Amino acid sequence: DDLHLPLNLLQANAEAARCLYCFDAPCIKACPTSIDVPTFIHQIRTGNLVGSAKTILSQNIMGGTCARACPTEILCEQACVLNVSVQQAVKIGSLQRFAVDHLLAKNTAHPFSRGKLTGKQIAVIGAGPAGLSCAHRASMLGHDVTIFEAKNKPGGLNEFGLAAYKMVDDFAQTEVNFLLQIGGIKILYGQSLGDGLSVNSLRNNFDAVFIGIGLSRSKRLGIDNEDEHRIIDAIQFIETLRQTKDKSTVMVGKNVIVIGGGNTAIDAAIQARRLGAENVSLVYRRGEEMMSATKFEVDLARQNGVNLRFWAAPKAFVNNESMAEMVFECTKVKDKQLITTGEIFTLPTDMVLKAIGQSLDGDIFSEADIPVVEKGKIVVDENYAASVIGVFAGGDCIESGDDLTVQAVQDGKQAAIAIDNYLSGTVHQILPAKED
Repeated sequence: DDLHLPLNLLQANAEAARCLYCFDAPCIKACPTSIDVPTFIHQIRTGNLVGSAKTILSQNIMGGTCARACPTEILCEQACVLNVSVQQAVKIGSLQRFAVDHLLAKNTAHPFSRGKLTGKQIAVIGAGPAGLSCAHRASMLGHDVTIFEAKNKPGGLNEFGLAAYKMVDDFAQTEVNFLLQIGGIKILYGQSLGDGLSVNSLRNNFDAVFIGIGLSRSKRLGIDNEDEHRIIDAIQFIETLRQTKDKSTVMVGKNVIVIGGGNTAIDAAIQARRLGAENVSLVYRRGEEMMSATKFEVDLARQNGVNLRFWAAPKAFVNNESMAEMVFECTKVKDKQLITTGEIFTLPTDMVLKAIGQSLDGDIFSEADIPVVEKGKIVVDENYAASVIGVFAGGDCIESGDDLTVQAVQDGKQAAIAIDNYLSGTVHQILPAKED
């Protein structure tokens, strides 16, 4: 079921009336895509719902998903000036969803149009938030775009990686279909970088290339029996659930262990519990205050009956015939370093979901001709340009900020603008470029 019930008109008007329409509003600065929050809320208050949605979507074309899944409690809503008084912050995320959903439900003409056609062809690798955002903005700027997507559906993590209770009613595909209505965007499926598809070949056939492939390789625990069938990537578990129409048919263990401290770990743990797991334990190697998951998400896990265990690292997986065990070793911080204490405990399990993060698959760049990869991600300059002429990148595969949908959308949008400047000769790449 939907995690947050949408506002009705009466609720939306009442909530919008609470906004102070601040000058130099801090909520705008807190939004990675710089949505004009006070203006779109004022438009709701005055009954201009279509105009409100256009204000949102002009900055964030995936504003519908971000309204559902974005951690507004640590972004725009945290910055709301009402937090310093006895009142609560304006429910910006709920109001954003109200406006965007209204526009999508009207099913009218696409609110944005293409600029004068340039005749330029842009290749986008990956149909996730960064790639789709880049494609839409590039189309607005008059370029034709071909997206190369490895899977059989577009959407990236919006379609395959967010909890089902955050994206009900197939909203990810509704949003993609809306985005594509602008025209000038073609998606080719089953196209994987490194598997018959290379950046060099795309450079030869397109005027510019944007890489928005995200992070596709799950990190390993580094323990014995890690490839045992009862140890599953949390992302794969969520993907299976998202792609199954009858969620009740998804198999889940009775005693589930989730390893990790981010929002993906929380999503996996809550979904395992809601699917019927009797005991779900989320184990994190550090303290609660060090988790990358937001306080809202952690509290939500507790409300759903998830047991949280801190200061413990996985040490071994012991495979018994009927019930396996996960062995953990207690940890602590000493001299600013995380160390193990030697104290051991075990938890019985028939399903382990690992959510310790993902990394860039660097192997695909050996033939993709991207020589600069630092800290496991593609290095780009301030114009999102990589070190190969005509190649740009954005989203989770670069180091640009928080690994959030809203940040990926911003990267894609800004990269499209940078590509447009590059194609017009206005801006040149700053990184040392590798010539042909």
